[in-house]
Amino acid sequence: MPLRYRTVLIEAALIAAAALDTFVNMWSDAPVSIALGVVACVVLPLRHRFPRTVFALTLPAALLEAALVAPFVALYVLSTRVRDRRWLAGCAVLFAIASAAPSPFDTEATSASDTLVYLAYGLATAAVPVLLGQLVLTRRELSRRIEEIEEAKEHERVLHAQAILAQERAQLAREMHDVVSHQVSLIAVQAGALQVASGEAATREAARTIRTLSVGTLEELRTMVTLLRASGATELSPQPTLADLRTLVGASGIEAKLIGEPAPTVGTPGQRAIYRTVQEALTNVRKHAPGAAATVELWHSGPHTGVTITNTRPPRPALPLPGAGQGLVGLHERACLLNGALESGPTEDGGYRVHMTLPLT
Repeated sequence: MPLRYRTVLIEAALIAAAALDTFVNMWSDAPVSIALGVVACVVLPLRHRFPRTVFALTLPAALLEAALVAPFVALYVLSTRVRDRRWLAGCAVLFAIASAAPSPFDTEATSASDTLVYLAYGLATAAVPVLLGQLVLTRRELSRRIEEIEEAKEHERVLHAQAILAQERAQLAREMHDVVSHQVSLIAVQAGALQVASGEAATREAARTIRTLSVGTLEELRTMVTLLRASGATELSPQPTLADLRTLVGASGIEAKLIGEPAPTVGTPGQRAIYRTVQEALTNVRKHAPGAAATVELWHSGPHTGVTITNTRPPRPALPLPGAGQGLVGLHERACLLNGALESGPTEDGGYRVHMTLPLT
């Protein structure tokens, strides 16, 4: 059955029940009594919009004609809308007094004891719609609260997804800088060297074109890295390990050697941090110290382990290559996240030194 028709049937049934109750309990044929009974029945459909007014208009029918259905329904609806229990208690007392007080049209005298009994009965009767109404109100508020909690959970899920996306963006930015920049800068350096060393004009022009394209690629990469790192998140997913260091040093394109051994208990995040530090340092040697030799030393001492990359003084000036400015900053962040430290700076002989220290866990 459609909701509209069901609502109409319920309203018609309540009005019919209120009219029957008023007719059965009618004490007299006085016009005012009949009018108040009719008013109590007619105003019932308005109880949801004007609960207080409807309750007030049904009380005279309970006083004059002992009608209970109309004020009972009005008090119930009022209890589903009002949270102030003291105010509801006052309405329940009024309902009990109206139903227990002798009707002005009743010719028979009522004793005080009977009046008290009627009052107790009226209070018990009034408590039923009040308790039912408060139960419905509480259930409604709980349902609303559950909906709010579900909305908050959904919002939290969205924020969590955004946080994961930000972490992935930051990781992608770091990987782009560590890996792509490593390879493209090597291409640019080799092309620059070929451009200087070659005696053929066509070869020099091709090398110049390759170097120009490589420099442009590094510029685009720098812009993308800046955008992707905007979230500021950091992710240390274990990918490279110390087993890959020898291959990295051998393919660095410069004169470099790997010495020493790390602690055997270095964790996966620590291994990746050491790997990225060596990769970034060798990339910087190629870019900013052409012709320099580098030494990669793995070490461990007591509760600490780490790596030190030192390069000699470059024999010739560096080619102008763009830089993202994020390499050493990212390495410092990695070390700090692992409760370690990163130091970098020039050496006394004109070279450069990068020193990372990590605690053993």
